[in-house]
Amino acid sequence: MNNYAKVIVTGSPISKSNFKLHNKDGRAILPYNTGKSYDKYALYEEEIAYHARMQNPNVVLEEALIAVLKVYYKSEKRHPDTANITKSIFDGIEKSGLIVNDAQITKIITEEYYDAENPRFELEFFAESEFELSYSIIKKDNPTDKKIYSSLKKNIKNKKNTSAKNNIKSAVSKEVNKNNLCHFCQKEFAKEDLLSADNGKTIICRNCFRRMF
Repeated sequence: MNNYAKVIVTGSPISKSNFKLHNKDGRAILPYNTGKSYDKYALYEEEIAYHARMQNPNVVLEEALIAVLKVYYKSEKRHPDTANITKSIFDGIEKSGLIVNDAQITKIITEEYYDAENPRFELEFFAESEFELSYSIIKKDNPTDKKIYSSLKKNIKNKKNTSAKNNIKSAVSKEVNKNNLCHFCQKEFAKEDLLSADNGKTIICRNCFRRMF
């Protein structure tokens, strides 16, 4: 039985935490052939699955796992929330068949780095039956410069700006869909033949829904 695997995928990691689309059974799904920006989430999962399988041929990890994830962003100023990035990555890993289910991952360490020339993520899996996790937090003898993300005043200002933007988006969304137009085929349908996703921002007709999924 395998007890270790490593996956490296180059390119800037992306997060799908803000996109939610569910099928009739309530299961979360991702569109992949709409021609819209949403496709990137499904394509990223496919890319991860491909590399995971190619880099670990004939490997299947079936037991509880310890995961160590190192994410290298291109820019220190603009990148996804590292706390949310694991969902996209582990969904792609599960799709590859390298693991049975992401519920196997009982312990995880996530580290954030920056590499403008080679953004990527490096993920290692260790079987719990043969490895254990140990870590320590040590006070520095010589403190380094603080990395300040924002002040309280700036946070309040950003929240106000975000709220204003959301109100504008909501108004635009209502205006666009006042005639019950499908976001993908741009045809008008009766209200009962439409589905909504992405917190009501995306309207999709049942025909497009069946065609994509």
